[in-house]
Amino acid sequence: MKPRILLVALLFASLIPTTASAAARVQVLTGSTPDTRIMPSNSFTVADSSQLTGIRINLPAPVCDATNSSVCDDLTLLNLQDGFDLRPRVTVPFTGPIDVTTVTGSDFYVTGPNGFTTPITQLVWDPNTNVLAGEPSDFLREATNYSVVVTSGIKDTSGRSVIACTGACSSTFTTETATPELAKLRASLDSGDAYGKAGITDRGATFVQSGVRDVFPAATVTEIERGDQVYADRTKPLSFSLVPNSAVTGVGYYAFGSFLVPRYQTYSDAVIPHVPTTQTPSPIGAQRVGFTLIVPAGTAPAGGWPVAIFGPGFTRSKYDLFLAADLNATKGIATMATDPAGHSFGPASVTVVHQGAITTTFSGFGQGADLDGDGDITASEGVGPTDHKTVDANGNVIADTPSRYATVGLRDGLIQTAVNVMTMVRLVEHGIDLLGDGTVTLQKHVLAYYGQSFGAIYGTMVMATDTHLSVGVLNVGGGPIVEIARLSGFRNLLSDQLRVSRPTLLNGGPGLNGFTESMPLRLDPAVTNPYPGATTIQKYFDHADWQERAGDPVAFAPLIRLRPPAGAPIKHVIWQSAFGDHTVPNPTAGELYRAGRVFDLVSYYRNDKTPTAGSDPHGFLLDPRLFGRDQGQAQVLAFISSGGATVIDPDGPGPIWEVPVVNLRNLDCTHYPQPQTGIAYTASAGEC
Repeated sequence: MKPRILLVALLFASLIPTTASAAARVQVLTGSTPDTRIMPSNSFTVADSSQLTGIRINLPAPVCDATNSSVCDDLTLLNLQDGFDLRPRVTVPFTGPIDVTTVTGSDFYVTGPNGFTTPITQLVWDPNTNVLAGEPSDFLREATNYSVVVTSGIKDTSGRSVIACTGACSSTFTTETATPELAKLRASLDSGDAYGKAGITDRGATFVQSGVRDVFPAATVTEIERGDQVYADRTKPLSFSLVPNSAVTGVGYYAFGSFLVPRYQTYSDAVIPHVPTTQTPSPIGAQRVGFTLIVPAGTAPAGGWPVAIFGPGFTRSKYDLFLAADLNATKGIATMATDPAGHSFGPASVTVVHQGAITTTFSGFGQGADLDGDGDITASEGVGPTDHKTVDANGNVIADTPSRYATVGLRDGLIQTAVNVMTMVRLVEHGIDLLGDGTVTLQKHVLAYYGQSFGAIYGTMVMATDTHLSVGVLNVGGGPIVEIARLSGFRNLLSDQLRVSRPTLLNGGPGLNGFTESMPLRLDPAVTNPYPGATTIQKYFDHADWQERAGDPVAFAPLIRLRPPAGAPIKHVIWQSAFGDHTVPNPTAGELYRAGRVFDLVSYYRNDKTPTAGSDPHGFLLDPRLFGRDQGQAQVLAFISSGGATVIDPDGPGPIWEVPVVNLRNLDCTHYPQPQTGIAYTASAGEC
């Protein structure tokens, strides 16, 4: 070709657009707002010497009005935290679409001190916003600096590496403190400061009401009845029901006492007033709470009967003790229980003990209240903040507004309950004289704690924090609370919260209870087409988890073994979980065990291999209708009576109990249809 012709040809070719070269490469955004940069990031914090971490969250808030008040309330509460969540929702915005199949743990991860690295898992890609989200596989340490790392190993949809700054983008963030608040409250009990500020001068147990002693020889008791105040209007009748009682063998006395606890929760919203994390909350006063007590028959050993404390579940009460202590008295162990905070209906509730034709009625010390204003008091209304209803003269709800503390959830109720249990521990150490004459006494030491469901949730907090306890059995617990609710039968409670939120967060779709969150579990593939509105719900749930860590057993689990508090005794703790638990789902139990690295301490009840396999096994420790009840209680008794030295396999070489759990992946799936899809889980028929 002649030179002139070649020059013309080259010039012409240069004018023809090439699609591949014209398209800009996808890159990670590095903007100045939370939506345009990797999050979490210390860019959205301010220095604060009143916080243990030295910083405080400072997220920007929108212009607030009645239409978005819940968003503003949420951000107001988050901006009180002294760091980011301990398992945060990590988000990375891109300028265009990526190939999610190229995202691996070596290209999207979190790094920390001493070479710590954990991949980001449970991925969600939102094609509408080009945002990749996920969570660190490992639970992070409190008050620690970490970095999110995104590398150019991630490819866009045309197979090209994304631009991740100069090969990699990172975002540094500091995690919050979660467990010190309860530790400070425990220390305040031990110093006596909590009692003094609450105005408590009598730290003993009271067994007398209106001159009548609430202690009854077991042989004379024919029935125990409860009368619950279920209406705010005290002129309306109580709701009466019999208390099931299977704790009859070897029992000498049933007692119904009370004691004073420092009250930290407000009565109007059931929250603990916020203080910076270097400070200790002060009680707002004292509250008298009730307890049940079962004492063995016969002559007590020198020093009194050994004592175990039982922790009841959510919506349950101290009356569950009569189903949770069948074997204890025969082993010479006294057992006692108090209500979770805000439980057991209204304060006008009563207990009625029948001794043949003789009946004795006394206060049931209900802690509930009509917080939402609808005229009713439910079994747990008082444990945490609720929405606020307006009713007409006929009792119909005509308006419903969200609580400004909605994302606090059950955090403060769990903290208060843990304080109540620790106060009970010190009550026992103070000395309990059942009859007031020195003839029937309890040892001034708590042998062990064991709790079921909610009792295992706040029980994990207690066992991790209290330096006076060393032995515990925690049955069917898990966390965080939001995860429990969204995957279980409590999903309706979340639905109510999302419905009343401003703006409402109910988005319909295939999920049950009117919302679809499109949140994968650990064994699920990445979600690449989340349902409309799902990512907003994901963010809301993430913020709730973040806010609730001070009352989250997952945050406390590492203190049992990995990082025990200074001065704490060696803890001897085991956990019990049930295959396919519908109430505290297996993935939430697995979350707790993974955070504490305690899988070797987990006994797994294979409900799927029992004659009652079709039932929700959650209540197997208490419910006489479920196959594993006697076996579960036998393991509890063997462990607590041996001081934590003996862990039995309740069915020996049989298939019903795995001691410890064999397939850890079984604690990563639900074993039943997922509520957010209604579609059977991949491994729902058996092993995960």
